[in-house]
Amino acid sequence: MADTPPPSRAGSPAAHDTDLIIVGGGPAGCAAARMAAGVGMRSILAEPDRLCRNLHRIPALNNVLGGHTSGPELAGTIAAELKDTRLCRLELGRYVTELRTDEDRVTVTLDTGVRLTAPYAVVATGTAPLQPRDAAWITAPGGLTLPPLWQAGAAGAEGRTLLVLGGDRTIGTFLRAHPATGTRLLVAYPAADDYKVEEIREDPRVTLLPVGHLTLEPGEGAAVSAEVVGRGGERQAVVADAAYLSIGNAPTAPPGDLVRGADGYCPPTEQHPRVIVAGDLRSARFQRIMTALGSGSEAALRAYYATRRPPAEG
Repeated sequence: MADTPPPSRAGSPAAHDTDLIIVGGGPAGCAAARMAAGVGMRSILAEPDRLCRNLHRIPALNNVLGGHTSGPELAGTIAAELKDTRLCRLELGRYVTELRTDEDRVTVTLDTGVRLTAPYAVVATGTAPLQPRDAAWITAPGGLTLPPLWQAGAAGAEGRTLLVLGGDRTIGTFLRAHPATGTRLLVAYPAADDYKVEEIREDPRVTLLPVGHLTLEPGEGAAVSAEVVGRGGERQAVVADAAYLSIGNAPTAPPGDLVRGADGYCPPTEQHPRVIVAGDLRSARFQRIMTALGSGSEAALRAYYATRRPPAEG
């Protein structure tokens, strides 16, 4: 469908700034904006960073359509398409400080103090990386921060032994991106990550360490040692040239009228009818680029069809 606005509808509040507010400019938020434009809806997308910023951290892709083989390549394609979408107004470099719902609108406040209103909002703010202090199964010196595994380039990792904390899927991405690297990965992970490590279990470069608890001690330079307590209480000492993180992410929902579960994620079915949650913010179990693109597109269509319901009689 052409990128043209729909005809005005009787009863549509003229005071709304746009038809749809989108919070978050990752794959889900961008897909929502593109789909909204495809059905003639105007949107405003607020993103504190560049579009699809996390895709730039993924050196190799093997599970998306369109022939894209790296995150930066896919991010560039998405950003270019969205910037050419006339019905989407981009608010890049802008944080959402509050989201409020009402009977007939959603109000979003930006960090500039500007308030935006629309009949519906899509919230697709995704997640941010965790640190050792955020994981109950890790004991580490106070204030210690470690880099995520995606920052370990092949040249710097070649021939070294890396301790990887957590079994998140960035490990599989690293191995696919560097198929010939001689790096050895010692992957220490809790029971909650058991299902995540299946895709790397057979890789000869990986040694899996299912743990109940791990105590980390920095050594000289980037070297580290750790005491690993297994699930059955057995203990072993582990030494590595460096340590990296793959313990997952924490949801980053904006303040305001969003319902959060015990894990911090925002279940879509528990939100106000005018707020539609999309992408990684929904759950930790289905965090994939393809599912984010699909859920963002579906979120925009939900808002589109909701605005076209006939008014209630009486």
